[in-house]
Amino acid sequence: MADRTSPYCNYNFTVDLKSPGVDASTALGGFSDVSGLGTEFTVAEYRNGNDREMHVRKIPGLHKTNDVTLKRGVVSSKDLWQWIERTRTASVGEQRNVVITMHDEAGNKVQSWTLYNCIPLKYTGPTFAGKGGGDVAMEEIALAAQGIKLDGTN
Repeated sequence: MADRTSPYCNYNFTVDLKSPGVDASTALGGFSDVSGLGTEFTVAEYRNGNDREMHVRKIPGLHKTNDVTLKRGVVSSKDLWQWIERTRTASVGEQRNVVITMHDEAGNKVQSWTLYNCIPLKYTGPTFAGKGGGDVAMEEIALAAQGIKLDGTN
């Protein structure tokens, strides 16, 4: 495959919540937005007392994975809410791996991000307004992950 020089579009992606015991083909509703993918490092500044130059060295320290927010239109599925309920009672036992996969225009997998040991951090339900219009009722869930890995296919 030749190297691609134009960037991929951001609208063609899938989210797999890796729900134990749930067939992915029966998932109801897709996510319209994913935001917050990333990782951050802290830096420790260090200087030897006998260094000739007056400068510090920057040494990589701890790293953390950013919280990721998923948004979707409200559907008849209660899968997200059931995960929240089970996390309240089972705590660490409800951690899941979440895989976000980007596809090209032909639907082929380009690369994916795996978020390890995720738990729901925050749920926000829809905003209701009686003024009418064609707005979709949206819900969002923020996930806290212990790690992130990028899997490329190129």
